[in-house]
Amino acid sequence: MASSAEVHVRICGQEIIKYDLEIKALIQDIRDCPGPQSTLLELNCQVKQKFSKLRLRIQDLEQMAREQDRETDRLAIQAEAESQRKQMLSNQTVWRKANLACKLTIDNMEKDELLCGGENQSTRQRKVTKESLVETSSNITESLMSISRMMAEQVKQTEDTIGMLATSSRTVQETNEEFKNMTWTIHLGRKLILKYNRRELTDKLLIFLAVALFLATVLYILKKRLFPFI
Repeated sequence: MASSAEVHVRICGQEIIKYDLEIKALIQDIRDCPGPQSTLLELNCQVKQKFSKLRLRIQDLEQMAREQDRETDRLAIQAEAESQRKQMLSNQTVWRKANLACKLTIDNMEKDELLCGGENQSTRQRKVTKESLVETSSNITESLMSISRMMAEQVKQTEDTIGMLATSSRTVQETNEEFKNMTWTIHLGRKLILKYNRRELTDKLLIFLAVALFLATVLYILKKRLFPFI
């Protein structure tokens, strides 16, 4: 991994940790929120913004993993990105539970205030309570739907990541098989070359013996014709 790439990965990881801590702090504020509904909505708005930034940084980390040349670096960064994505999903679940608990607390406080009010205001207070409950129910439904959509997106992205890891694993296995086939082919070629070299040496020796036999025969014939008395 290049030095500049390491720096970018480290910076991205630090930003992910920062957003994670900020989200946890906001979730704690939601748990401790005494109301009113407007304060809770403001806190939820901030949490949504932090989740959006966190999601983008995790996607950047996944993109950096895909751009790595070395398999070990790519797998390490992918594992870190997957871990951060699981942590984000866990924070979303905790956020949803904190929202429900806070809204229940606010509803109970509003009911107590209504019960403590004067009899002349009881009718108006009940009307306000109903409107507040309707608004609260609507807000809870909207928040749950939003969280459900975000979790569905995270599940889809997690499935894509797992599919990419599986593809990478298959590619590595196929590469190893190709290396094995190449090694076998090279070994076979070496054996054939040695065999052909031995055959060439044998052919040269046979040719030499044939030529020697031929020359000996010629010399013998010449000797018999030119020097028959020898």
